[in-house]
Amino acid sequence: MSISRRHVIQSAGATALLASLGQQAMAQAQIDTLKIVTGFAAGGTSDNTCRRVGTRLTGPYAKTVVVENKTGAGGQIAIQYIKGQPADGTSLLQSPTSMFTIYPHIFKKLPYDPVADVTPVTLACVFDFGFAVGPLVPASVKNVADFIAWAKANPTQANFGSPAAGSTPHFVGALLGKSGGIDLKHAAYRGTQPAMLDLLGGQIAAVSGPIGDITQHLATGKIRILATSGAKRNRFAPDVPTYAEQGFKELTHSEWFAFFLPPKAAPELVARMNSALKAALASKDVIDGLATFGLEAMSNSPAELADLLKQDTAKWAPIVKAIGFTADA
Repeated sequence: MSISRRHVIQSAGATALLASLGQQAMAQAQIDTLKIVTGFAAGGTSDNTCRRVGTRLTGPYAKTVVVENKTGAGGQIAIQYIKGQPADGTSLLQSPTSMFTIYPHIFKKLPYDPVADVTPVTLACVFDFGFAVGPLVPASVKNVADFIAWAKANPTQANFGSPAAGSTPHFVGALLGKSGGIDLKHAAYRGTQPAMLDLLGGQIAAVSGPIGDITQHLATGKIRILATSGAKRNRFAPDVPTYAEQGFKELTHSEWFAFFLPPKAAPELVARMNSALKAALASKDVIDGLATFGLEAMSNSPAELADLLKQDTAKWAPIVKAIGFTADA
């Protein structure tokens, strides 16, 4: 992942400008209802991020905040919806990076322009991915090398689920198959939670998804996490070695969620929303709440988010080409 300190620590001048604009804008009348839109199912990390942050926006920003789960097409439907909404501060999109930085490389045509059809506001959080196996995989499989050996011996059962085709966890799983020399078949779901249900039920062998979507199921005793995707061990699963520790450095990838307004939102509105979201993301209850889902709250400026989008889009181009996946195939 290409997030660095300079992406999240703003310059004094930029902070002062945003604070000034934000204070002026926050003095405006409170809106009646804010819709926070996510392209993924209820119960997952994206949905919970929306709900945790929405609770803190109730009052300071809007009288009522509702979360709408517009699932389907791997998050595309939510973006397509938000691009058609008025840029008046009543609709807000929360989305993972993949829809903006990977999808342009795998779809010949998208129902939205990843640059022109949204207005970047701020990061929401960052997180790593986990690779978990369930009852379909024998208990003797304890690490990535074991899984590769098992997959080679059981090719008809060698598969994994992810929250969406073309998502970052999909590509982490695809890279695992490529690096391990196995035909690891992919099953796309409408979010990680539906995939986890099939994992628990023994319908699929493994799941590649946000670490928080996986750790919440550890208490069942039915799943095991074989690896995490960060540059260092994940603090929410400290006993699990990273892919890099197990010899797969090319699988070191993390992701972020971010908030976007509809296209052509006025600078004053962007500043107001940025100020409100930053306050929400800095609150202890949101930080602690997101941590229960393996998410680390983080915010930045609209300009820094736009720059991060450009960098990550460029980063994924050669990776997608190497894997050879196209959603239109």
